[in-house]
Amino acid sequence: MRVVAGLVLAALVGACATSEQELPPTMAATEAGPPTEVSIVGNSGAEIGKATFTPAPQGVLIRVLVPAGGLSPGWHGTHLHMVGDCSDTAKFEHAGGHIQKSSTNHGLLYVHGPENGDLPNISAASDGSAAAEVFTSLVTLSELQDADGSALIIHAKPDDHVSQPIGNAGDRVGCAVVGK
Repeated sequence: MRVVAGLVLAALVGACATSEQELPPTMAATEAGPPTEVSIVGNSGAEIGKATFTPAPQGVLIRVLVPAGGLSPGWHGTHLHMVGDCSDTAKFEHAGGHIQKSSTNHGLLYVHGPENGDLPNISAASDGSAAAEVFTSLVTLSELQDADGSALIIHAKPDDHVSQPIGNAGDRVGCAVVGK
């Protein structure tokens, strides 16, 4: 019994000592294909982080890593947008609206949602760094990499997952082109 308690305690202490930036390495490839790493740019046009899209049999795993200073501290809405275009860095409007393959509305918590581009919020630490993994079964990597690509958008504020059309998530402050 003491050995089991010691192992549990050691595991808990080890888990507490691991920083958010020390996520386990992404596999080189999955049965569904290799991962795709893309740069996330901010409104200045400079890179603020990286996103890795790993295909899964029924969706895509998205890893977001932003170093210190990349985002304002706090929660940020994230969405997948229809067009892989981050060239208009002031507002990232060329990325279009959220990916939507049916007549659903925005919001992971909305009764008539979610849209295919809806994702959970990510949180930036007090130094502006962020590390997150989110999974969506609403799209596949091959769909994101269609003829005009798609974009991962990070918003200035958290998504409330209910309000239309973007959950009160505010301005677009980060953009990453996925395929194209």
